[in-house]
Amino acid sequence: MNIVVPIKLVPDLVEELEINEDGTDLDREFLSYKINEFCDHAVEEALQLKEAHGGTVTVLALERDETDKALYTALAKGADRAIRVTGVDEAAPTRTAAKAMCQALAGIDYDLILTGVQAADDLDGQLGVLLANHLSLPHVSVVSDITIEGDTLSVHKEYSGGLMARFELTPKAVLGIQAARQTPRYAPVSRVRQIMKETELEELAVEEEHTQGASVRRMYTPERGEGAEMLEGSTEEVVEKIAAILNASRS
Repeated sequence: MNIVVPIKLVPDLVEELEINEDGTDLDREFLSYKINEFCDHAVEEALQLKEAHGGTVTVLALERDETDKALYTALAKGADRAIRVTGVDEAAPTRTAAKAMCQALAGIDYDLILTGVQAADDLDGQLGVLLANHLSLPHVSVVSDITIEGDTLSVHKEYSGGLMARFELTPKAVLGIQAARQTPRYAPVSRVRQIMKETELEELAVEEEHTQGASVRRMYTPERGEGAEMLEGSTEEVVEKIAAILNASRS
Protein backbone atom coordinates (compact mmCIF):
# COMPACT_ATOMS: atom_id res chain seq x y z
CA MET A 1 0.00 0.00 0.00
CA ASN A 2 1.83 3.10 -1.26
CA ILE A 3 0.52 6.26 0.36
CA VAL A 4 1.10 9.92 -0.43
CA VAL A 5 0.44 12.64 2.15
CA PRO A 6 0.40 16.30 1.02
CA ILE A 7 0.99 18.44 4.11
CA LYS A 8 0.49 22.13 4.76
CA LEU A 9 2.33 24.46 7.10
CA VAL A 10 0.24 26.93 9.09
CA PRO A 11 1.10 29.77 11.50
CA ASP A 12 2.11 28.55 14.94
CA LEU A 13 -0.63 29.76 17.26
CA VAL A 14 1.77 30.16 20.15
CA GLU A 15 3.03 33.25 18.34
CA GLU A 16 1.40 36.64 18.78
CA LEU A 17 -0.77 37.11 15.70
CA GLU A 18 -1.24 40.56 14.19
CA ILE A 19 -3.19 41.75 11.14
CA ASN A 20 -1.29 43.43 8.30
CA GLU A 21 -1.75 47.08 7.33
CA ASP A 22 -4.24 46.23 4.58
CA GLY A 23 -6.38 44.31 7.05
CA THR A 24 -6.66 41.37 4.65
CA ASP A 25 -4.22 38.87 6.16
CA LEU A 26 -1.94 38.17 9.08
CA ASP A 27 1.31 40.06 9.28
CA ARG A 28 3.49 37.10 8.33
CA GLU A 29 6.92 38.75 8.40
CA PHE A 30 7.97 37.32 11.75
CA LEU A 31 5.60 34.36 12.03
CA SER A 32 6.87 30.85 12.57
CA TYR A 33 5.10 27.89 11.00
CA LYS A 34 4.40 24.29 11.88
CA ILE A 35 2.66 21.34 10.27
CA ASN A 36 -1.11 21.64 10.29
CA GLU A 37 -2.59 19.47 13.04
CA PHE A 38 -4.88 17.50 10.72
CA CYS A 39 -1.99 16.93 8.29
CA ASP A 40 0.02 15.53 11.20
CA HIS A 41 -2.82 13.07 11.81
CA ALA A 42 -2.80 12.14 8.11
CA VAL A 43 0.93 11.38 8.32
CA GLU A 44 0.39 9.26 11.43
CA GLU A 45 -2.45 7.29 9.84
CA ALA A 46 -0.31 6.68 6.76
CA LEU A 47 2.51 5.36 8.93
CA GLN A 48 0.10 3.12 10.83
CA LEU A 49 -1.19 1.64 7.55
CA LYS A 50 2.35 1.13 6.30
CA GLU A 51 3.35 -0.67 9.49
CA ALA A 52 0.30 -2.93 9.32
CA HIS A 53 0.22 -3.67 5.60
CA GLY A 54 3.61 -2.73 4.15
CA GLY A 55 4.27 -0.27 1.35
CA THR A 56 5.69 3.23 1.41
CA VAL A 57 4.78 6.69 2.67
CA THR A 58 5.68 9.78 0.64
CA VAL A 59 5.20 13.26 2.10
CA LEU A 60 4.86 16.38 -0.07
CA ALA A 61 4.92 20.04 0.95
CA LEU A 62 5.03 23.37 -0.86
CA GLU A 63 8.27 25.25 -0.33
CA ARG A 64 8.46 27.86 2.42
CA ASP A 65 10.95 28.70 5.18
CA GLU A 66 9.98 25.87 7.54
CA THR A 67 9.18 23.24 4.91
CA ASP A 68 12.49 21.39 5.24
CA LYS A 69 12.08 20.95 8.98
CA ALA A 70 8.56 19.55 8.56
CA LEU A 71 9.71 17.12 5.86
CA TYR A 72 12.74 15.94 7.81
CA THR A 73 10.47 15.41 10.82
CA ALA A 74 8.19 13.21 8.69
CA LEU A 75 11.22 11.16 7.63
CA ALA A 76 12.30 10.87 11.27
CA LYS A 77 8.86 9.50 12.11
CA GLY A 78 9.12 6.79 9.44
CA ALA A 79 8.18 8.24 6.05
CA ASP A 80 10.15 6.81 3.11
CA ARG A 81 10.28 9.87 0.86
CA ALA A 82 9.94 13.61 1.43
CA ILE A 83 9.52 15.97 -1.50
CA ARG A 84 9.75 19.75 -1.46
CA VAL A 85 7.48 21.14 -4.20
CA THR A 86 8.81 24.38 -5.67
CA GLY A 87 7.48 26.95 -8.12
CA VAL A 88 4.31 27.86 -6.21
CA ASP A 89 3.86 30.89 -4.01
CA GLU A 90 3.71 29.90 -0.35
CA ALA A 91 0.50 31.90 0.08
CA ALA A 92 -1.21 30.17 -2.87
CA PRO A 93 -4.93 29.43 -2.38
CA THR A 94 -6.09 25.85 -2.00
CA ARG A 95 -7.13 25.53 -5.65
CA THR A 96 -3.64 26.52 -6.83
CA ALA A 97 -2.01 24.22 -4.27
CA ALA A 98 -4.19 21.32 -5.44
CA LYS A 99 -3.13 21.83 -9.07
CA ALA A 100 0.52 21.92 -7.97
CA MET A 101 0.12 18.70 -5.99
CA CYS A 102 -1.49 17.00 -8.98
CA GLN A 103 1.57 17.87 -11.08
CA ALA A 104 3.83 16.45 -8.38
CA LEU A 105 1.75 13.27 -8.11
CA ALA A 106 2.13 12.56 -11.83
CA GLY A 107 5.50 10.89 -11.26
CA ILE A 108 4.67 9.04 -8.03
CA ASP A 109 3.28 5.53 -7.70
CA TYR A 110 0.49 5.55 -5.09
CA ASP A 111 -2.61 3.69 -3.96
CA LEU A 112 -3.92 6.22 -1.45
CA ILE A 113 -3.70 9.97 -0.93
CA LEU A 114 -4.30 11.07 2.65
CA THR A 115 -4.85 14.75 3.36
CA GLY A 116 -5.69 16.61 6.52
CA VAL A 117 -9.43 17.21 6.64
CA GLN A 118 -8.81 20.97 6.75
CA ALA A 119 -6.15 23.53 7.63
CA ALA A 120 -6.22 25.80 10.65
CA ASP A 121 -5.62 28.95 8.62
CA ASP A 122 -8.43 28.71 6.06
CA LEU A 123 -10.73 25.91 7.30
CA ASP A 124 -12.10 25.35 3.79
CA GLY A 125 -11.39 21.61 3.75
CA GLN A 126 -11.18 21.51 -0.03
CA LEU A 127 -7.72 20.12 -0.84
CA GLY A 128 -8.80 16.48 -0.81
CA VAL A 129 -11.98 17.28 -2.73
CA LEU A 130 -10.06 19.16 -5.42
CA LEU A 131 -7.36 16.49 -5.72
CA ALA A 132 -9.99 13.78 -6.15
CA ASN A 133 -11.78 15.87 -8.78
CA HIS A 134 -8.63 16.63 -10.79
CA LEU A 135 -7.42 13.02 -10.58
CA SER A 136 -10.89 11.47 -11.15
CA LEU A 137 -10.64 9.45 -7.95
CA PRO A 138 -13.22 8.58 -5.27
CA HIS A 139 -13.04 10.71 -2.14
CA VAL A 140 -14.25 10.46 1.46
CA SER A 141 -13.55 13.19 3.99
CA VAL A 142 -13.79 13.58 7.79
CA VAL A 143 -12.37 10.06 8.13
CA SER A 144 -11.54 8.73 11.59
CA ASP A 145 -10.93 5.02 10.91
CA ILE A 146 -9.48 2.99 8.03
CA THR A 147 -9.54 -0.79 7.75
CA ILE A 148 -8.01 -2.73 4.87
CA GLU A 149 -9.25 -6.20 3.93
CA GLY A 150 -7.76 -7.50 0.72
CA ASP A 151 -8.27 -4.82 -1.93
CA THR A 152 -11.11 -3.13 -0.07
CA LEU A 153 -10.90 -0.10 2.20
CA SER A 154 -13.52 0.35 4.90
CA VAL A 155 -13.58 3.91 6.23
CA HIS A 156 -15.64 5.66 8.89
CA LYS A 157 -16.85 9.16 8.11
CA GLU A 158 -18.28 11.47 10.75
CA TYR A 159 -21.25 13.72 10.02
CA SER A 160 -22.51 16.60 12.13
CA GLY A 161 -24.17 15.59 15.37
CA GLY A 162 -21.80 12.65 15.82
CA LEU A 163 -23.51 10.48 13.18
CA MET A 164 -21.07 7.93 11.72
CA ALA A 165 -21.21 6.27 8.32
CA ARG A 166 -19.13 3.47 6.84
CA PHE A 167 -17.99 3.49 3.21
CA GLU A 168 -16.24 0.80 1.22
CA LEU A 169 -13.98 1.67 -1.70
CA THR A 170 -10.99 0.34 -3.57
CA PRO A 171 -7.70 2.12 -4.31
CA LYS A 172 -6.90 4.50 -5.86
CA ALA A 173 -8.68 6.96 -3.57
CA VAL A 174 -8.33 10.23 -1.67
CA LEU A 175 -9.21 10.38 2.03
CA GLY A 176 -9.46 13.46 4.24
CA ILE A 177 -8.23 12.45 7.69
CA GLN A 178 -9.83 13.99 10.75
CA ALA A 179 -8.11 11.81 13.34
CA ALA A 180 -5.51 9.06 13.18
CA ARG A 181 -6.05 5.86 15.14
CA GLN A 182 -3.55 7.12 17.71
CA THR A 183 -1.96 10.41 18.70
CA PRO A 184 0.70 11.49 16.16
CA ARG A 185 4.05 10.16 17.24
CA TYR A 186 6.84 12.40 18.49
CA ALA A 187 10.13 12.63 16.60
CA PRO A 188 13.05 13.35 18.97
CA VAL A 189 15.14 16.34 17.95
CA SER A 190 18.23 14.12 17.92
CA ARG A 191 16.58 11.82 15.39
CA VAL A 192 15.54 14.74 13.18
CA ARG A 193 19.09 16.10 13.21
CA GLN A 194 20.46 12.69 12.33
CA ILE A 195 18.08 12.45 9.37
CA MET A 196 19.12 15.95 8.23
CA LYS A 197 22.75 14.81 8.14
CA GLU A 198 22.09 11.49 6.41
CA THR A 199 19.32 12.35 3.95
CA GLU A 200 18.72 14.96 1.27
CA LEU A 201 15.19 16.03 0.52
CA GLU A 202 13.90 15.48 -2.99
CA GLU A 203 12.86 18.58 -4.88
CA LEU A 204 10.25 18.79 -7.58
CA ALA A 205 9.55 21.94 -9.59
CA VAL A 206 6.03 22.54 -10.89
CA GLU A 207 4.42 25.33 -12.88
CA GLU A 208 2.03 27.47 -10.89
CA GLU A 209 -1.47 27.52 -12.36
CA HIS A 210 -3.27 30.61 -11.12
CA THR A 211 -6.83 29.83 -10.13
CA GLN A 212 -9.54 31.86 -8.46
CA GLY A 213 -10.22 31.01 -4.86
CA ALA A 214 -11.85 32.63 -1.87
CA SER A 215 -10.56 36.11 -1.08
CA VAL A 216 -10.54 37.95 2.24
CA ARG A 217 -11.81 41.51 2.10
CA ARG A 218 -11.24 42.38 5.73
CA MET A 219 -10.02 40.79 8.95
CA TYR A 220 -10.72 42.02 12.47
CA THR A 221 -9.28 41.25 15.87
CA PRO A 222 -11.81 39.82 18.35
CA GLU A 223 -13.64 42.39 20.45
CA ARG A 224 -12.55 42.48 24.04
CA GLY A 225 -15.16 41.93 26.73
CA GLU A 226 -15.32 43.66 30.06
CA GLY A 227 -13.50 40.84 31.83
CA ALA A 228 -14.59 38.27 34.38
CA GLU A 229 -16.51 39.06 37.54
CA MET A 230 -15.58 36.94 40.53
CA LEU A 231 -18.58 36.07 42.68
CA GLU A 232 -17.90 35.69 46.36
CA GLY A 233 -19.98 34.50 49.28
CA SER A 234 -21.71 31.33 50.35
CA THR A 235 -23.19 28.89 47.86
CA GLU A 236 -26.66 30.38 48.36
CA GLU A 237 -25.35 33.92 47.87
CA VAL A 238 -23.45 33.00 44.71
CA VAL A 239 -26.55 31.27 43.30
CA GLU A 240 -28.64 34.37 43.97
CA LYS A 241 -26.07 36.58 42.24
CA ILE A 242 -25.97 34.29 39.19
CA ALA A 243 -29.76 34.26 39.00
CA ALA A 244 -29.82 38.06 39.20
CA ILE A 245 -27.28 38.35 36.37
CA LEU A 246 -29.24 35.95 34.18
CA ASN A 247 -32.52 37.74 34.86
CA ALA A 248 -30.90 41.08 34.06
CA SER A 249 -29.59 39.76 30.73
CA ARG A 250 -33.13 38.65 29.75
CA SER A 251 -34.76 41.98 30.49
